Parts: sequence; C-alpha cells; structure tokens
Amino acid sequence: MKLNKLYIAAFLVLVGTGCKKDFLNVNTNPNSLPTATPAFVLANAMNTSATNMLAPNETGMFWGGQWTQSNGYIISTTLFSYSFTNGDFNYWDNTYDNLYDYQYVINTADAAGQPYLKGPAKVMQALGYQKLVDLYGNIPFSEALKGVGKLAPKFDDQKTVYEGLITLLDGAIVDLKANAFASAYAGSDIMFKGNTTNWIKFANSLKLRILMRQAKISGRDSYITAEVNKIAAEGTGVLSGADAGVNPGYVASAGQINPFYDSYGYSETNARRANNNWPRGTEFLINTLKSTGDTVRLKRIFYAAGNENSANPGVSTKDEVAANYAGVPFGASAGYLPAATCAPGPSVLVRGTFNKSYILMTAAEAQLHLAEAKQRYGSAINFTGTAQSYFEAGVKESYRILGASASDATRLLASGVQDVDFAASTNKLQAIAYQKWLSFANFNGLEAWSEYRKSNYPATPQSRNYVTDARRPLRLYYPGTEDGSNGANVKAQGTIDPLSTKIFWDVD
Repeated sequence: MKLNKLYIAAFLVLVGTGCKKDFLNVNTNPNSLPTATPAFVLANAMNTSATNMLAPNETGMFWGGQWTQSNGYIISTTLFSYSFTNGDFNYWDNTYDNLYDYQYVINTADAAGQPYLKGPAKVMQALGYQKLVDLYGNIPFSEALKGVGKLAPKFDDQKTVYEGLITLLDGAIVDLKANAFASAYAGSDIMFKGNTTNWIKFANSLKLRILMRQAKISGRDSYITAEVNKIAAEGTGVLSGADAGVNPGYVASAGQINPFYDSYGYSETNARRANNNWPRGTEFLINTLKSTGDTVRLKRIFYAAGNENSANPGVSTKDEVAANYAGVPFGASAGYLPAATCAPGPSVLVRGTFNKSYILMTAAEAQLHLAEAKQRYGSAINFTGTAQSYFEAGVKESYRILGASASDATRLLASGVQDVDFAASTNKLQAIAYQKWLSFANFNGLEAWSEYRKSNYPATPQSRNYVTDARRPLRLYYPGTEDGSNGANVKAQGTIDPLSTKIFWDVD
C-alpha cells in the first residue's frame, strides 16, 4: 500500500469525524508507516476507480465510433491510425494498484469491525478485473494481489477469469446480505451511501454484463441461462431508476471536481478547458440520431455547433435544431474545426455543474442486458418481463439519465423506426445492440467499444486515417511495465496483434 494512495482523497468523505480544509497539512514520520482504516481506503479506492475509467472510456468512445477529434489538434495517430505500442494505453498498472486497495479492505475489514465493507470491495474488484479482461485478454487473477508472496503471478485464461468474477460477485452478495452498513460509516460508501440493496442490484447488473458479453460463444447457453436464473432467483433485481455513480462530495477546488467535467469541460473556477475542443461527435452517430428521429437524445448528448452558451449554461449557443448539429467523419484530419462541430452536451457538461456523479454503470445498460437475455433465451430465462418490455425500459432509462422526458421516449418507441421501435424492428438483437451502444454515449466508452466488438453493430465507419485494410483495434498490447516485471508470463501469452488478436467473447 503506497502512502500517496492513502492520502490522495482524504477530502472526499466523512468517516466518523469531520474533514478539515487543510487535510493534507500533516506531519508524517517517514520511518513509521500509518495504518489506514478499511473505510478510508474503500472511499479512496472507489474515487480512484472512477478517475481511472476516464482514459479507457475516452479510448472506447473513439474506437466505439461515438467520438472523434476536432481538427483544432494534430490528428492522434495512436487513436486514428492505430499506430500504438506497448508504451501506449497503459490502463493496467493503475487498475491493479486499485485492485490492491480493495484487497486491503477485504483482508482487514473483519478485524477492524467493518465487515460491511467486504461486499462493496468485492463488487468493485469484479468491475476492475472485467475491465482488464476486456482490454487485455488473459490476466493475472488467481495469483494476483499477493504482493511479495507472488511477484510474478501467472496469467489465467480470460474465460476462467470471467467465471471467477461471477463467483466473486456471488460472494459479494452473501457479504452484503450478512452485514448491514453501520450508519456512522455510510459516508465511506461514496456510491450508494450504505444502501446494501443498491449494491446487490449493482452486483447483479454487473453479473448480467459479464454473462451477456459471452452470449455469442458456442456452447455457453446453458451456463449463461443457469447463471441468469440465479440472478432472478436471488430476487433483488438489477439497476432501475438510478445508476451506479461515484460521488465523494465534489467541491469547487483543484482536483476535487468531477473528473469528466475537469477534463473535457471546465476548471473549478468554471474556466473552459482547452481540452473541451478535443472530443467531437462522429458524423455517424449524429446522422444516425437524426435519421431515426431521435433528436431529443441528440440535443442531450451533444451541444449544437458553436458549443455551450457561456451566459446560459446547459443551452447551445446556436438554435437547437437538427441542422445545427454537425459531426466529424471518424479520423478526419482536416476541415472540421472545434467551433463548427459538436462537443459533449448537457447530459455531462453544464458550466458550473462540477458535482455530478461519475457514472460507472447505468440502469439503461442493465435493462437492455435483460432484453437481450429474454430475446436470446426466451422462456429459459425466469425473469418475468418480455424482451420488448425490458428494451423499452432500457430506452426510457437512457432518456432519464440524459435528462430527457419519459413522454419523449414513449413517442420514439412507437415511431415504427428500425432499431428504435422494438415491434417494428426486423432484427430484434440488432435493435437491442444499437440501443445498448447508444446508451453508453458520453458515459461509458469502454462498454460502447466492447459491445461493438461483440456485436459488430451498428456498422460504424472505418477511420479515415487508417486505409491499409478493414481491420480495427480489438484489444491492447500488454504494457511494457508488465513485460519488464513479469516478462516470462507475458511472453507465455504468445504474439499479440491488437488488430487481429481477439478477446475470447469476440467470435465474429
């Protein structure tokens, strides 16, 4: 456990006692390491998990076909020419560092009289490991997080890790049911404030994600249906009406505001970040929303060309009519300046609103996973709704988190448009895949890219900056840092080509 990890987010929570504004002004004896309480470490670890998602979500938003860059910057060859190495996109080190923190909580919670922290820590570990599998494939799992006890952990087969995550989440639910949060320590839970029911819903939703990600693999149907039915039998359900989002109590101070707002929007003083000129909506996404008549979501996902009106936060400078929404062809290197194209919109960026939760999983995603399960497996799934009812619930949840009205969603769902109106859609699984992909826009780029890799739908265009062939990134290289410290086990994974080496669930 690193000292800087123990102190980095002390401002975030009230754990039994109040926090002072001078929380970092402490005198520490470098020869005497402090003992961190599990509650403190959990709060810090959850905040770190959210911050750690920012970069892979950005990469996923690009490779999932939802974002591209404006031409206010030199084109990124790593992103749009797919010219990257094992020195790029290292999301490995900070994720394992984060997983160690959760393991510390699991190992010490009972002795500290805080057993109610074990369940949330296990759920968050499952989330971190799932991210690693979807980015890298085989990873250390069974021998991971053992410190000096195993300095060179073996890599486990990625399918085996996925199965292990279901077991980990089952254990988390057992712990959550057995240990109600002590009210004095609810503040250490910066996601659900000690609400174990919501934690169980999150765990079940994450299980659904892991299971349905494997749905196209031959021979997995019986395993998937059995595990989905365990979720149904458990009885708590999945996320609905609320999302899983981290919020430590963001305040208007440097380093203490929502990380998405800080990176792509504004500073703690509401000065527009230069990086606000960087991401832009793709021509494909914006034109698809227009062609399906989904302009309500278009206006929530993006600002019209010209961006947010600084004098009227949350409203575009130009009139919010379809003609004023202009996307950029994916990977275009010229002709699309920031002021003429669409930046991330009011669903995520409103000047002065620095304290929104950082979303880790939406209820829309959970409901659409149920829709896919019912569409694929029908009566073999014991959830009582229909594929259409879950599909429509998922679309309505997407409207809710975007800040749009349920009545607008209801009109869209009866529009007769392919991939939007379930009854009118000739390919129901493609309609579900499209709505799932769309629900991730601005919130979870990694899942958008992962769902795209799984389904190959919608058919997003190839980068204009990569004309060699039709291939696209399917995964990342193992980082050079891991090759340096655990080289034999990295080499045992064989030759990795990110444009052809697939994650195990990517079968098409």
